[in-house]
Amino acid sequence: MKFLTIKKRTILITLSVVVLLCFGVGIFYAVQVASSPKPEYTIVIDAGHGGRDGGAVGSSGITESELNLKYAKELEALCKDFGIGVVMTRSDMNGLYDESASNKKRSEMERRKNIINSSNADLMISLHMNSFPLTSSNGAYVFYASGSEQGYSLAKSVQQSLCQSFDNARNFVTVGDYFVLNYAEMPSVLVECGFLSNPQEEANLKSDEYCQKFCYTLLVGILSYFEM
Repeated sequence: MKFLTIKKRTILITLSVVVLLCFGVGIFYAVQVASSPKPEYTIVIDAGHGGRDGGAVGSSGITESELNLKYAKELEALCKDFGIGVVMTRSDMNGLYDESASNKKRSEMERRKNIINSSNADLMISLHMNSFPLTSSNGAYVFYASGSEQGYSLAKSVQQSLCQSFDNARNFVTVGDYFVLNYAEMPSVLVECGFLSNPQEEANLKSDEYCQKFCYTLLVGILSYFEM
């Protein structure tokens, strides 16, 4: 598989560097720079909301924008560990809108679109947290753009991975009329990771262990889509 090829190259390069280190720092530096493998795949990770737009709010006061960023950074680290290049739409709690814009939401979404479509990435995954008046609502949803066959394939791959790890994950994917899905120029999905309006799920979503497990599960779905 292609992924194994990347990892094998990384391991061989690491071993070569260790051996050459015995013969001098100059050689070590030259090999390290020349042998760094280029990622075969690149993905965009879109952490929803940010800045003035905190999104949904849990009973504990935690905001969706905060959790979206936490999950985006965890997924970013995992992808890089597996040799996948990553472009983040945001890497901090600031909003993407122009402060002088009269319509900050429109400004933010245009900025997201520009980052996504200028990335030359192979796919995009947008991370969000859900909320609903009925507090018993729970589980992860995966959405894709209407008419996108590759988006549907990516959504199915991610959803199947979630269903294998989480009993309450929805066993279907849904067309979503979302700006980032409609305007992305590559296969894209939007993942609602869970419901902040559900007290138990909110507690889970805030947990570092749950975040790591969830993001690893997303990565498995991504790798499956790439057929690694």
